[in-house]
Amino acid sequence: MAVVFGGRSPEHSISCLTAAGVAAVIDPERYDVVMVGLTREGGWVVGEDPLLMAPPGADGLPEVTTGHGVGGRVSPPGQPPQELTAVDVVLPLLHGAYGEDGTLQGLLEFADVRYVGSGVLASAVAMDKDVMKTLLRAAGVPVCRWVTVTAQQWKADSAAVTERVRDLGWPVFVKPSRAGSSFGISKISGADELPEAIAHATAFDPKVIVEEAVVGREVECGVLEGVDGAPAQVSVLGEVLVGGEHAFYDFEAKYTDPDSLELVVPAAVDARVSEQLARLAPVAFDALCCEGLARVDFFLTPDDDLVLNEVNTMPGFTPSSMFPRVWAASGLDYPALVDRLLRTALSRPLGLR
Repeated sequence: MAVVFGGRSPEHSISCLTAAGVAAVIDPERYDVVMVGLTREGGWVVGEDPLLMAPPGADGLPEVTTGHGVGGRVSPPGQPPQELTAVDVVLPLLHGAYGEDGTLQGLLEFADVRYVGSGVLASAVAMDKDVMKTLLRAAGVPVCRWVTVTAQQWKADSAAVTERVRDLGWPVFVKPSRAGSSFGISKISGADELPEAIAHATAFDPKVIVEEAVVGREVECGVLEGVDGAPAQVSVLGEVLVGGEHAFYDFEAKYTDPDSLELVVPAAVDARVSEQLARLAPVAFDALCCEGLARVDFFLTPDDDLVLNEVNTMPGFTPSSMFPRVWAASGLDYPALVDRLLRTALSRPLGLR
């Protein structure tokens, strides 16, 4: 099997952290593991130790490198190593664009290689928040109101865009449509702040969404594809509590300021909320054609109604991440969770499903 990590997206370092955690719990008696790292420029590094392949960079976060002392064999961009297509199964731990968005999945489909997680369609749809919300709304899943803005629309008539955003009420969240880990997100309280927020978001993606602010608790659950055709399985809820100087669950709160963050697992919710979760999370999973796994994030309003925020087809997967923690609280520990995902992928037929 191959574990792919790193990648060209801004979430490169998060992927490296995920790979180090996952590699440590894969059963060596059952799986022969090759680590395949992707540099930020798209180069490939094949090795055995993700810590050697991705040493700390200038910011202290790991980064796959082809420089001196690299822990593996290097090949240039555009030339995937043969190990990637010679294995029984691939665990693609890439986050964000050029990996979680269907691009790597398409390569593996073309090569007839089984892999963990969603296919091309679900990966691409879940990465694009605008398309994701459109499909979920059509499936009857409650989502917040939003406005989609392209760089061309903003350049052509920013005043018209501003009026559309104003109809959402203030404050709003401005986000890149196809990015994760809270990159490029701003919370703004008036139209005068919109140009700067749009500029910040379009630095990551020329397509932007502006969402109304939902008052409520941030809660998340895990979903796993059912075994042998059974319905999708849903974990208990976890809750994200953000403190300190962070106005919302931003990148710094997630990864560089751990003292400001508390993950409460399981979340304290009543039976009505648990019933909503058991109904809505599988509907969202199926509506997007997800496979393997997903983390489904909700807002829990003061009236105890769930409003879906996003579906993440390859969530953060370090031992301390929310996804493994909610499954551990549901009776599936970290090594068993990784093994289940691999076994699910190995049982998947090749070709159209």
